[in-house]
Amino acid sequence: MPIATIDPATGEVVKTFDALPAEQIDAAIGRSADAFRALRATPFGRRTGWMRAAADLLEAEQNELSALVTLEMGKTLTAARAEVVKCAKDCRFYAEHAEQFLADEPADSEAVGALRAYARYQPLGPVLAVMPWNFPLWQTIRFAAPALMAGNTGLLKHASNVPQTALYLGELFTRAGFPAGAFQTLLVGSDAVESVLSDPRVRAATLTGSEKAGRSVAAVAGRELKKTVLELGGSDPFVVLPSADIDRAAQVATTARTQNNGQSCIAAKRFIVHTEVYDEFVAKFVANMSALTVGDPMDDGTDVGPLATEQGRDDVEAQVADAVEQGASVLCGGRRGDGAGWWYLPTVIAGLTPEMRMYAEEVFGPVAGVYRAGSLDEAIELANATPYGLGASAWTSDAPESERLINDFEAGMVFVNGMVTSYPELPFGGVKNSGYGRELAAAGIREFCNLKAVWVGDSDSETSADSATE
Repeated sequence: MPIATIDPATGEVVKTFDALPAEQIDAAIGRSADAFRALRATPFGRRTGWMRAAADLLEAEQNELSALVTLEMGKTLTAARAEVVKCAKDCRFYAEHAEQFLADEPADSEAVGALRAYARYQPLGPVLAVMPWNFPLWQTIRFAAPALMAGNTGLLKHASNVPQTALYLGELFTRAGFPAGAFQTLLVGSDAVESVLSDPRVRAATLTGSEKAGRSVAAVAGRELKKTVLELGGSDPFVVLPSADIDRAAQVATTARTQNNGQSCIAAKRFIVHTEVYDEFVAKFVANMSALTVGDPMDDGTDVGPLATEQGRDDVEAQVADAVEQGASVLCGGRRGDGAGWWYLPTVIAGLTPEMRMYAEEVFGPVAGVYRAGSLDEAIELANATPYGLGASAWTSDAPESERLINDFEAGMVFVNGMVTSYPELPFGGVKNSGYGRELAAAGIREFCNLKAVWVGDSDSETSADSATE
């Protein structure tokens, strides 16, 4: 894929960029290593001031930055503005809580025969961040804010279709006061990832993206014995049971499926509805999806804009065609939108079976599959019948049902009577083929730290050792 800004609403190439040559990549890694030595020795108070300054910049430049994001990947301007606000909030969250999250953790000194014993979190060094285009600001900031506050430095390899957003992010933290080189954008293609990750100065990697990309990065990192955090695809279930508020569930389901033009790993994609309320829910869901306004993403009245890439639109179209050819029913949508650009109409499909691609694959567009479940057990079985395990949403007012779903969903996140989303205050990540490790909350800042055990004895007494253990 060329490194270029291409307007998804028109297909027009706006601006192209050359990839960095090898010598400039090497120089950037060197700057990152130098900045790490400076940043790790910087007190939390100073890092806090710099991170708050980054939040101030994001808020001050919200309008221009939002328009850039919409131009490059097609999300509505309203959604882009909200993404900028969320990024500023995350910066402020880690500015406020990083020191607390990374405070020394005391151990039982007496039990280990020490004067003092504790665990200390310390940064690892430069971290390579391989980031996707769908939330081009948020998915980068939710790594960068905790990483920098922990004392790590970052090298950003962003998606090739959001180069101007990537360049903005590469300058943001330096402008906010962080040491030069603390966070840099490497404008490179995916073919450069292996060499960067193999460099001994780079100590870890984080990736948000496809399962294929995650396997590739994990393989290199495994060979090089480097820590990774992977947030990969999802095919999240949205389970509706008879005790649910059906009107509210159908309303939230519409947002959960079409947020970011349907291009979100944690978007609800498989709507599993108990047979007692299936007809009522599906009728309301289809009506809501059909009423969405598809149009210019720069227009505040637009609900759904174009898909980000032509290939992405073609992939969704092929998945729907496969289902229809094998007997699935299109309840609304099911085709491209009119005009130039990469449009696909909000779609609901019923009658999906295991032979169809949509049954097991992630659909990265505004296309919902609805399934009928005859019981709670069947609903859980359908929910887990996928290689993914990112998030899950459950709708019920029955407390035992709620507890059963929380326990039995194979997912990294469960939301009851709400759509799956991300908050700085909650850990974010999945299981199975959705990846491993966590972002956000205390867990997110600790992922790229060395948890160092510390034992301090009395200098005037003999050091004791338990000969029965290593």
